[in-house]
Amino acid sequence: MSIWTLAAMLMAAGGGYLLGSIPFGLVITKLAGLGDIRAIGSGNIGATNVLRTGRKDLALATLVLDAGKAGVAALIFTWLIGTEAGLVAGGAAFFGHCFPVWLGFKGGKGVATFYGTILAVAWPVGLLAALTWIGMALMMRISSLSALVAAAASPIIAYAFGRGDVAILCLFLAVIIYWRHRANIARLLDGSEPKIGGAKA
Repeated sequence: MSIWTLAAMLMAAGGGYLLGSIPFGLVITKLAGLGDIRAIGSGNIGATNVLRTGRKDLALATLVLDAGKAGVAALIFTWLIGTEAGLVAGGAAFFGHCFPVWLGFKGGKGVATFYGTILAVAWPVGLLAALTWIGMALMMRISSLSALVAAAASPIIAYAFGRGDVAILCLFLAVIIYWRHRANIARLLDGSEPKIGGAKA
């Protein structure tokens, strides 16, 4: 790897991470006068917990911005440097969302940011992953389970499209999603995970 290539990848990783680490859920709810979103529900900064404030508009805004920041990072560095840099930037933005430096590395679970990344780097893969989530959500009515199944399916979908590079990225993202959903997995196993629209225990 040349010095230029290494510098470009580091730039993509750093830029993606900083963009991804912007905690939009926290910022939006504070601006709306709802206080610190980390003090309610699951304590998460993502759209699902923002929805627990009763503000669907703020939850939608959080969802769009969390997905968009990773997509923008991937698209910018793809345009500036190339496909590989775009993949690095998207992955780094996802990592930044889950482990933001500004919040002591305690961020969101990464589902919206996962879709923003995949849709930006390989939209057919992202679309099929999203459809997988929707299908599981309609059948099981459990958001976390739908996200876990879609994340696990994404590397297979990417590989089926002949995108080995995207499959590697999807695998990286899926591992972090499973790690961030450890508590959800425990509740799924004991049957206490709430269904979509239900109250969190």
